[in-house]
Amino acid sequence: MTPDGFPVVGIVGGGQLARMMIQAAIPLGIHIRLLSERADDSAARVCTEVVIGSPDSIDDLVNFAAGCDAVTLDHELVNLDALERIEAAGGVVRPGPFTLAFAKDKAHQRREFAAAGLPVPEFAEVTTAEEIEAFASRLGGWPVVVKAQRGGYDGRGVWVVDSPEGADELAAEAAERGVALITERFVRIKNELAVLVARRPGGQMVVYPVVETVQRDGICHEVLAPAPVPPDVVERALAIGLRVADLTCATGIVATELFWSEGDEVLINEIATRPHNSGHFSIDGAQTSQFANHLRGVLDWPLGDTSLLAPAVVMANLLGADSESLAPRMAAALRQPAPGVHPHLYGKGVRPGRKLGHVNALGDDPVETRERAVRAAAVLTGRAE
Repeated sequence: MTPDGFPVVGIVGGGQLARMMIQAAIPLGIHIRLLSERADDSAARVCTEVVIGSPDSIDDLVNFAAGCDAVTLDHELVNLDALERIEAAGGVVRPGPFTLAFAKDKAHQRREFAAAGLPVPEFAEVTTAEEIEAFASRLGGWPVVVKAQRGGYDGRGVWVVDSPEGADELAAEAAERGVALITERFVRIKNELAVLVARRPGGQMVVYPVVETVQRDGICHEVLAPAPVPPDVVERALAIGLRVADLTCATGIVATELFWSEGDEVLINEIATRPHNSGHFSIDGAQTSQFANHLRGVLDWPLGDTSLLAPAVVMANLLGADSESLAPRMAAALRQPAPGVHPHLYGKGVRPGRKLGHVNALGDDPVETRERAVRAAAVLTGRAE
């Protein structure tokens, strides 16, 4: 606790999610202590107390947690043994190792979700090209999707394999690098959706409106809230998101990414047991942002209203197009028609394809609101003509 009685929350990881958690903590009086690998990481640039250390180091994590009332995470790439040590010593880690295992290990996630009756694509754990080919044959042929069991994100660690030759090449490369694999049915997608749920340790949950995530090359470019899908799809998606939060014993935010297939299935793609890119719209577009509700959940405080502040809310990611600073373009990006746009920069160095920030726009008309957000993002990143 701080001298004024407010809690100290430790965040492991110095990326943009931690940076936005810090911003959400300020009006709540919460003091943030940050474990960051580098002093110039996105969150380290704006935090008053930064500890330099590694999320893989048991000693770094245990020592860091000793100065916190509760510890939460910016990413899943954290040593689970260290989190168990912290809990064994009486520390508070939210999400804890049980919850985090679902996000860290896709094979574990698929096994547990399938056993619970949650809708996941057909899958198998594989190590050889022959096993991948047998799975493809069992499902009626190519293509199939192959994923690294651990460590993949933003399209990394995911491959679409469409031939025995492709399976041979991928299996050989995975064996050489020691990467464990799962293979899944290739789902023909109509829309990609996401559901964010905030949950307290005692079980109270609030859910954000279902959103559509517009993906290109495995990277989210836009988020549309609410998702432009039929009511029955929304109902199924919400039920899945709430069940995932309950099953995983999530604390704070858990995001469930979903496929709405051409065959009208709503299937789980991935989950994240932390704030998520699909929820950034909530900073300006919801009564309570995902970051504020994450911190409330971590501290077991009452959760906030998740309703939208406008009929349409759109988030557009800022993906680096060149090596130039965004600063000279900011004024031009802000010259959007009323009611304008809300840029959020992450304090990162510019390089092509890197997530540098996002832009939120609110409005009455979904098409116009999306155009405004996308236009501002294009101007900021130098893609506008």
